[in-house]
Amino acid sequence: MPILETRDLTKKFGGVTAVDHLSLEVEEYSILGILGPNGAGKSTLFNLISGVYRPDAGEVSFKGKRITGLAPHKIARKGVGRMFQVTKVFSKLSVLENMLVAVVDRKTVNPVKRAHELLEYVGLINLKDEKAENLSGGQQRLLEFARILMPDPELFLLDEPFAGVHPLMKEKIMNSVTEIHDRDRKTFIVISHDTVSMMSLCTEIAVLNYGELIARGTPEEIRCNEEVIESYLGA
Repeated sequence: MPILETRDLTKKFGGVTAVDHLSLEVEEYSILGILGPNGAGKSTLFNLISGVYRPDAGEVSFKGKRITGLAPHKIARKGVGRMFQVTKVFSKLSVLENMLVAVVDRKTVNPVKRAHELLEYVGLINLKDEKAENLSGGQQRLLEFARILMPDPELFLLDEPFAGVHPLMKEKIMNSVTEIHDRDRKTFIVISHDTVSMMSLCTEIAVLNYGELIARGTPEEIRCNEEVIESYLGA
């Protein structure tokens, strides 16, 4: 059974159709990569799934239940974690406080202990009392990744998690995704222009162009797809 499903999902901005009748199923415990050129509708898709945007048509289902039109915080409470394309941290709060914000309205057992464990996991424990604004861009990205782990979501939406990140930190994020997927049987949808990393990280790839799904398959199948090569990989 798919953990997430979109049916004829459509979103327009004026005369531009960003997502065009997109139907997509995401299998539970998979790592699905979303590739496509700029303007393909990738981030818009995430915004529709997470409730930032309301679709003009179509619907989104999570674990078999319709979530279309719900507020972002309600979708998050159902088990969907979101990492944005542009890093979003609370700059004036400490690293530890940033972690605790993620569970402020939840009944989480020992939240401080969990925050310490996750900061240790991503290598930021020594900076727990530092203001987030003093972290490097890569460290802020790691903090955002650790923060979405706090409420233990079932589905992770990662939008350009490797952008502007030092290669060592990118490797840390990739290894963490693989480990969490394998150990905790979590589901990930990852958007990235880093095709090399995506091909090694993801179990399956979907390619968007002009808001439409033009190809889907294993990384090897996508590498050999002529339409994908012409519209994206060969660009």
